[in-house]
Amino acid sequence: MSADVRQVADGTYLVHGGNTNWVILTDGDAVTLVDTGYPGDRRALLDSLAAVGSSPEAVAAVLITHAHNDHLGSAEYLRATHGTPVLLHEAEVPHARRDFLQQVSVGTVLRNAWRPGVLPWMAHVLRTGGTEQHPVTAPAPFPAEGALDLPGRPVPVHTPGHTDGHCVYHLPDAGVVISGDALVSGHAISRIEGPQLLPDLFHHDRTRAIASLDVIASLAGDVLLPGHGPVHRGPVKDAADLARERAF
Repeated sequence: MSADVRQVADGTYLVHGGNTNWVILTDGDAVTLVDTGYPGDRRALLDSLAAVGSSPEAVAAVLITHAHNDHLGSAEYLRATHGTPVLLHEAEVPHARRDFLQQVSVGTVLRNAWRPGVLPWMAHVLRTGGTEQHPVTAPAPFPAEGALDLPGRPVPVHTPGHTDGHCVYHLPDAGVVISGDALVSGHAISRIEGPQLLPDLFHHDRTRAIASLDVIASLAGDVLLPGHGPVHRGPVKDAADLARERAF
């Protein structure tokens, strides 16, 4: 699969991988990489770095929204091969090490196999290594509060619910919110388009996931870069409000 790289703002690129997205923030040839797709997306991930004039050696850090297999896929590869720091919210660090796993179980997926889109999605997960575990040996919490000293100057914002340590990343100057799986614009098993929560089976704590929409609504921006689905343009507050309405 080739990389589908879309520039959405100055120095900001949304990359559509195998049913999941990652984001590249550039500063010259140095980049911040937010999420890394499935394990099977590695070639597309490396191609996407080349497409923006960078390389894996130039990745200043990998920021992870949350440690599910479809976002953590190549984080350990980059850390082990290139010494790239892998940074997460402190509550997500043990999840990335796989001290525990807050991810939908195979049994739950099978019980939902009757839902439209689940079987094709499941086949894709298997093809792209989505059931494999690639723990990060030495993940680290963010070194400070506020904007990180990395390309793009992303600001981590804790948005628990999908997992305990889920974070979105705010780019205040660009008016961009990288929302991971706390707020998406589509999914292979969703029958609706536009801002929404993921289907219930994917959330560790749905109540907290809904509450985190209020946090996202408070972030100034008009470009939403989700973990699943296309870029969404328009006030981030309106997107979060619509997702909350659709959740009930």
